[in-house]
Amino acid sequence: MPAEKSSAVRSRRPAPARGAGGGSRAPRTPRGGVRRLYEQARRAWDRPLTAYYVILGSSLLITVLGLVMVYSASMIQALNIDKSSTYFFGKQFVAAVIGGTLMLIASRMPVKLHRGLAYPMLMITVFLMVLVQVPGIGMSVNGNQNWLYLGGPFQLQPSEFGKLALILWGADLLARKQDKRLLTQWKHMLVPLVPVAFMLLGLIMLGGDMGTAIILTAILFGLLWLAGAPTRLFAGVLGFAAVIAFLLIWTSPNRMSRLSCMGVIGEPDPEAGCWQAAHGIYALASGGWFGSGLGASVEKWGQLPEPHTDFIFAITGEELGLAGTLSVLALFAALGYAGIRVAGRTEDPFVRYAAGGVTTWIMAQAVINIGAVLGLLPIAGVPLPLFSYGGSALLPTMFAVGLMIAFARNDPAAKAALAMRRPGVTWKTMRRRVKKRPSGER
Repeated sequence: MPAEKSSAVRSRRPAPARGAGGGSRAPRTPRGGVRRLYEQARRAWDRPLTAYYVILGSSLLITVLGLVMVYSASMIQALNIDKSSTYFFGKQFVAAVIGGTLMLIASRMPVKLHRGLAYPMLMITVFLMVLVQVPGIGMSVNGNQNWLYLGGPFQLQPSEFGKLALILWGADLLARKQDKRLLTQWKHMLVPLVPVAFMLLGLIMLGGDMGTAIILTAILFGLLWLAGAPTRLFAGVLGFAAVIAFLLIWTSPNRMSRLSCMGVIGEPDPEAGCWQAAHGIYALASGGWFGSGLGASVEKWGQLPEPHTDFIFAITGEELGLAGTLSVLALFAALGYAGIRVAGRTEDPFVRYAAGGVTTWIMAQAVINIGAVLGLLPIAGVPLPLFSYGGSALLPTMFAVGLMIAFARNDPAAKAALAMRRPGVTWKTMRRRVKKRPSGER
């Protein structure tokens, strides 16, 4: 009787599902595979050293690809001024080597030393920016009085270092005020951060550089946002800046012409101000999916002004196609997301403000440059960070990237992971895990 009962129970159990191949497992659904890939990617992104490697790798790839495109886009420009075809590439390569050294130094510096550089860097930058406006010392390039002549073919634009100086000084100021719990008061949040930022903006606008002033304003807003500025205060400062920008644009025919070139369509007049914007669109449109080939651009033969500086992204689209431009965008997106991760996971307020300020700087400048090339924004005359030609822009940007690398390395979990990867530590750890065998065993 018990045997009959057990056999009846077994007969009522459902038979296991079988696949088409006769196996006992059910077929895997695509949704499960996508979810598994998502979980693996999420676990990989949550590792302690992910931000460190993403910042280092993406910044180096952007810089190397930028060197290649500077060489390709500047050959004709160099020959037009009776120079070697590698003239601009050689200068950019020297700047990249110096910038790489600065990035390495910044990545190895402790956070306290970075904070110690805040006030000296601000004072030196303000002095150089004042020196630019002295007749006989400052130089004018493309209508902007923002350059110092260093001798030979080398020039320096102090306003580019003003971005880094404002970030370091502003981060140190806000961190000290947060430690004293003063950021809940409006006057402590605004003073002296906003007046010093406006002083830098005034020195920049004396030279007529509207593009750099826009980036500096974005950095100021980024610092205020990270400091937790109330919506009313943030909107008030933003509205005041918008009114000033409108007046500056309205009173300048050159800036008004740049604003009117947004979304230009058709064949432009060579005497009109939209020539550059139109031919930037032509370069992108002729690239197709994979481009015409490296070095095979047509627009760089005199049709597109500034092909190796402000409009290097257009030459990239023409020679490398949509695949090349999307690769550049993906690298900038990875760099920005890693910067946000560093700023969001730290307990140190200085690191949070500085990393957030650097990320705001690089991402805002990249969006403004690429938006101008695509015809979505006015032409502001700012280079693509780490990519365009210009040593004055490359050096502080690479130092700022080294700053973020240092912050990523100083994370406690990242420190522990790096310590475990040292050969000595790994050998000692393995040696402790191996049990001693008797002398007779082999």
